[in-house]
Amino acid sequence: MDTAFRHCRRAIGTLLPLQEYLNVPETGPTLSLHVASLRRYAQALAGNREEADDLVQECLTRAIARTKAWNEIRNTRAYLFTILHNVHVDRVIRSRRRGTVVPLDVVENKLSSPPNQEDSLRIRDLERALRVLPEDYRQVVLLVGLEGMSYRETATTLGIPVGTVMSRLSRGRETLRQLMANESHSNLRMVK
Repeated sequence: MDTAFRHCRRAIGTLLPLQEYLNVPETGPTLSLHVASLRRYAQALAGNREEADDLVQECLTRAIARTKAWNEIRNTRAYLFTILHNVHVDRVIRSRRRGTVVPLDVVENKLSSPPNQEDSLRIRDLERALRVLPEDYRQVVLLVGLEGMSYRETATTLGIPVGTVMSRLSRGRETLRQLMANESHSNLRMVK
């Protein structure tokens, strides 16, 4: 165990290539048979090559550190894949706890949002103004403005001439503008 553990530490400390792990006499031939399939699985788990290599390296480090248990292992491939999976799960949990590190300059414009209460106040004022608007004007304004009907469709729907639709729409819009202007000024008060 001491020899295997020293080899692991040397490989981790100096970031030697993966083949350096396989020079450990007790486990080398057994581990080398599974490195390619471990890398494929790690690539599928991690999504990028560097992270996959780190996963495989950590997996092999843990396997070599536990070489005394090798006599009790019946299926080396399953054992290595289990270790690899557990290393990946450990990293995922650790990254969730730690969160994602993002430079401040990348997100500083997203840290604040423009105020949106003004829009909801305008909508409230519009609803109030529509309720006050005379019924003839309100019908035309809603059909043309809200429903997107043409003047001809609105005239047919209401059973009135197109000229009357145009007149009521013009008067309705003007009345709405006045009501909205009065509504926005009525909410303001002088502060000394």
